[in-house]
Amino acid sequence: MMDLVKLWIITGSREFETSKRSLENVTKKGIEFINENVTKIDLQNKIVRTSYRRLHYDYLIIALGVELAPEQIPGLKENSLVLYDLNDVPKIRDTIRQLKSGKIAMAITGLPYKCPPAPYEAALLIRSVLEEAGTSSSIQMDFYSPTPITLPAGGPQISEDILQILKSKNIEFHGNHKTVSVEQNKIKFESGEADFDVLITVPPHKAPFVVVDCGLAQPGKFIEVDRSCKTKHDRVYAIGDVNQIMVTDKLAVPKAGIFAEGEGITVARNIASQIKKEQESSTFDGKGGCYLETGKRAAGYIRVDMYADPSPVTELKSPSPDYFSEKEKFEKERLEKWL
Repeated sequence: MMDLVKLWIITGSREFETSKRSLENVTKKGIEFINENVTKIDLQNKIVRTSYRRLHYDYLIIALGVELAPEQIPGLKENSLVLYDLNDVPKIRDTIRQLKSGKIAMAITGLPYKCPPAPYEAALLIRSVLEEAGTSSSIQMDFYSPTPITLPAGGPQISEDILQILKSKNIEFHGNHKTVSVEQNKIKFESGEADFDVLITVPPHKAPFVVVDCGLAQPGKFIEVDRSCKTKHDRVYAIGDVNQIMVTDKLAVPKAGIFAEGEGITVARNIASQIKKEQESSTFDGKGGCYLETGKRAAGYIRVDMYADPSPVTELKSPSPDYFSEKEKFEKERLEKWL
């Protein structure tokens, strides 16, 4: 839910301090909550070590997410504002509100990244903020991506739909632009470069060190699992952004919260079946969706079925106030359900 709130912080409709929820509320559901850093996973002895203790397990579910790795692009951290960094989000808000003219550049600098539509949603919301401030006509916006189309995981039609929405807001999309370095007011690609006054980036992502250190993921990769979210180790599962589930040889399940939720349900059902000595039968269905907010309290809806026969199905419902209301309802229901 935090990525959703970050965008609302940019628009000024939400503050971080009023959006937080304590994870300790899960204790109401009979879950012991331990807020400590995981320092080592010992698969052989079935032990997870934290900063202060050793925890033995019968079943292990790894849901550590991803880590942002701006250091992989020289100069990125020093010369850009990172969209997914909570510390940079208020800076993005303040910077775009203070900007009167010039160039805003946005760049996806690594693949894969979590919540694929989010950078485009951010671009549209930033344009909406500029329109409200009366500065939009004097500010150029460019969007750079290493992919040839906006949203490869969504397919060519949704990518074209998003491209047209960007164009309608005077946001220029530049595909096949792989970022290699960033300097002050200049971003360099494998072929060419571009100037900017403000640069907002999606940095490369990486798996947490502890999952690489224990051998669950290869360096530069994520934890490979099947549709039951099982790893190659007995009774060890991985769900959410830290994993990789291949749909085809070239297509993986996107890193998105709705899919993490579905994977979690799959694992919970199968562990419960094992404990009750029943047959495991649950597999991740690959179904989900997310909202694409376009500004002025309107949003579209992207429906996804990764395992539709004979090929994945995606569909973008046109932006409307109704979908924005559904987005707000989605947040409220999940917070009430989980916490």
